[in-house]
Amino acid sequence: MHEWTLQDAKNKPGQLIDAALAGEPQHVLVQGQRAVVILSAAEYDRLRQLEESHPPSFSGLLLELPQDDQEFDRPNITPRALDL
Repeated sequence: MHEWTLQDAKNKPGQLIDAALAGEPQHVLVQGQRAVVILSAAEYDRLRQLEESHPPSFSGLLLELPQDDQEFDRPNITPRALDL
């Protein structure tokens, strides 16, 4: 993790972007406090995909089951591989 003051980020945007593209998030400080994080588009996309693909919890699935004889949709979830 690298921290930049706002002034340094303004003065050296190329270095800031290059560091983010190298794979390490770059934190920009405003008045000594972390205000924003700069990261590569690939890393952002990876995090968004991970957030969107988060499967529901087992208890959440149980609570969604109908309490009568109604039909219900089964989620299309690919089981994870077991490390043996």
